[in-house]
Amino acid sequence: MKLSIVIVNYNVRYFLEQCLLSVKRATEKIEAEIFVVDNASGDGSVEMVQQKFQWAKLIANTNNLGYSKANNQAITQATGEYILLLNPDTVVAEDTFE
Repeated sequence: MKLSIVIVNYNVRYFLEQCLLSVKRATEKIEAEIFVVDNASGDGSVEMVQQKFQWAKLIANTNNLGYSKANNQAITQATGEYILLLNPDTVVAEDTFE
């Protein structure tokens, strides 16, 4: 695995969806895994990831553990040579990771 991408989400469903769409396009030519760690959002973020982005590795926390702990949850499972911590309000270009 070349790249592990970790996205921590809290109640920003719309931004997360746009982020994941762009990440999917940007990782088509590289070996990557994408983690979404949700910190107990109440806006349907978890359901949206489950329905639209089954390829993402979802960690759905029942409590808001904070940004650092949420990142560490995914980092301990990541297998990539490189790890990218990406905010959910980021849209990446298609060639960003190449």
